[in-house]
Amino acid sequence: MDYRQLGQSGLRVPVLSFGAGTFGGTGPLFSNWGQTEVDEARALIDLCLDAGVTLFDTADVYSAGRSESILGAALEGRRDAVLISTKTGLPMGDGPDEWGVSRGRLVRSVEAALTRLRTDRIDILQLHAYDSHTPPEEILNTIDMLMRSGKVIHWGVSNYPGWALMQLLERADQMNVPRLWCIRSITLWWVGITNGTSCRLARMRGWGR
Repeated sequence: MDYRQLGQSGLRVPVLSFGAGTFGGTGPLFSNWGQTEVDEARALIDLCLDAGVTLFDTADVYSAGRSESILGAALEGRRDAVLISTKTGLPMGDGPDEWGVSRGRLVRSVEAALTRLRTDRIDILQLHAYDSHTPPEEILNTIDMLMRSGKVIHWGVSNYPGWALMQLLERADQMNVPRLWCIRSITLWWVGITNGTSCRLARMRGWGR
């Protein structure tokens, strides 16, 4: 397996990662992705580790948290051999505080993800979507706090418009807090080249596209 640096961080990640969106398979959307339970998840993880794939990606919104729960159970006993990436920010319910990346929501989401994943740290936390209601300064201060606590090690964004991504990078430099290290996008690869961030590409296999 080949490895790459995650942006300008010291973290080395495999060029391939495993997406756990099929774990759990509940609800009208995710039940069509797959319905992998813990035993099958363990077998899939065994295959990945044998091939040198050590980065596993999930999100709190995947099957309303069940993806994270199944991944955490399947990784029990080998946490230190892998890297876990998860995402937060998309709606988890209908309440006003159940979406976005405000300080309170972000802290609660990280705590809930740690519980479901059965771990004390998230290696890569990604903001799953742009939140126009939360100032970048609030986001950056909260991420900095979570990193100082050791609960988040590296961070990035997913599904962000280019201008908002550049705004985060600029504000991070002005505030002297950690920049994001990765973006999950198929259109903003140029930002990674010019600003020291890695670009992670996501593709579902078996869909014919």
